[in-house]
Amino acid sequence: VCDWLCVDSTRRRVTVDGRDVHLTPMEYQLLTLMIANRGRVLTHNYITKEIWGYETDGDTRTVRVFMANLRRKIEHDTANPRCIFTEIGVGYRFADE
Repeated sequence: VCDWLCVDSTRRRVTVDGRDVHLTPMEYQLLTLMIANRGRVLTHNYITKEIWGYETDGDTRTVRVFMANLRRKIEHDTANPRCIFTEIGVGYRFADE
């Protein structure tokens, strides 16, 4: 599904189409969390708790901003994503292979 994306966790290296992609530490954590839970819908609260260590009271802005930045870096077409899908009103899901 996302055959252009390669994540080397040993080297903490991410490539898209064979080219290195710079991810911030938070973006990298977010990507690896999504991949580890591929196919599962992760709620905004779950993501916030896992990445930032606290729960939110419905404030999804931070997660949305980070997810948009991550999509810009790894997706070929952010308007038609093939890796990270939005589950409207719930959270996000990484594609199953």
